[in-house]
Amino acid sequence: MGREVLAPRDGWAAEGAGTTGGAAADTAHDVTVRTRAELVRALDGGSATPKIIRIAGTIDANTDDHGRRLTCADYATGGYDLAAYLAAYDPRTWGGAKPAGPQEDARKASAARQAARVELAVGSNTTIVGVGADAVLKGASLQVKDADNVIIRNLELRDAYDCFPAWQPNTGGLGDWKSAYDTLWLRGATHVWIDHVTASDKGHPDDREPTHFGRNHLRHDGLLDITNGSDLITVSWSRFADHDKAMLIGNGDNVTTDRGKLRVTLHHNRFESIVQRAPRVRFGQVHLYNNRYDIPEGGRYRYSLGVSTESRIVAENNSFTTPGHIEAADLVKSWNGTALQQTGTEFNGFPVDLLAIHNAYNSGSERDLTPDAGWTPTLHGRVDTARQAAQDVARGAGAGRLP
Repeated sequence: MGREVLAPRDGWAAEGAGTTGGAAADTAHDVTVRTRAELVRALDGGSATPKIIRIAGTIDANTDDHGRRLTCADYATGGYDLAAYLAAYDPRTWGGAKPAGPQEDARKASAARQAARVELAVGSNTTIVGVGADAVLKGASLQVKDADNVIIRNLELRDAYDCFPAWQPNTGGLGDWKSAYDTLWLRGATHVWIDHVTASDKGHPDDREPTHFGRNHLRHDGLLDITNGSDLITVSWSRFADHDKAMLIGNGDNVTTDRGKLRVTLHHNRFESIVQRAPRVRFGQVHLYNNRYDIPEGGRYRYSLGVSTESRIVAENNSFTTPGHIEAADLVKSWNGTALQQTGTEFNGFPVDLLAIHNAYNSGSERDLTPDAGWTPTLHGRVDTARQAAQDVARGAGAGRLP
């Protein structure tokens, strides 16, 4: 598996020279790692040297160089204390100003100590694969920044937990908590293949965190964010589960340099109990086919497909299964979006036209979307019916399920 490359025409990552990861690595750079220290050495500071890194067992990023488990208390410095932080920046007394002062300084310093352990840079020409059915990378934020030709396969990425979320008083009008770590972040990355990966908050789900200042004390950011001009990405046969904001493609309405980039293929993935962003897209040409959505129970669900500024989504033969209180009109949300090209969608086993339903039910609050995304996907395999794909994805998506 370590030397396997992306097949021709398998999504946008097959464009041009394709995606080969570390297939050219010599034997000295084909290594198996079992600890954080070994993983850091193998990553080589994000170097471009061709390398294959095989993860065996569970690696916890929140460990020191001797393998000792690190807790939030170990990272805290400068007198940081959550109770003191909450008292200092309570909106009833602090108001709407940006937090400043000793507790915010201590929070930033503490956060920097954690970031130094959990943020792991992945360089060009790298393949990371899990060994067997139980390879786990826990607590880490894998970051592919300004790198090309990367493959990540057969790996569970779990619980990128932020010990020190920041209070942002003016976010959304009522304020909100901002956590720092995406489980997997592609920033300025090109030719990346993510396959048979499982990403979740397993161990510390945000819906079990307390409420402070009337807002959930979020500990996780995105599961997979694709931003800052990233391009030519294929995400296949992966599982995204038990999370709020799963996947952001494009990080700002005003980042016009993203035009012509953010070309992403998502196929045969399972989005399970995801509240929103599955994905939310700005600018990109995104081909979304044969994915399965299992919408969460309860009242937290917001939407699945986010159609934002200049996004050009082509959605084919995707399946949605929802609890009774979620309707097809809830699946799509638009912010300054103009188009959604969709065919073959199934909703609780029945064919639906998501575009027509969205336009009919949201015409008073959102702009009608047109059915033409302005491009035709050509880099893809067979597109099965939504029903067949849902069955295949249930059996085959996620880590530990490669044939």
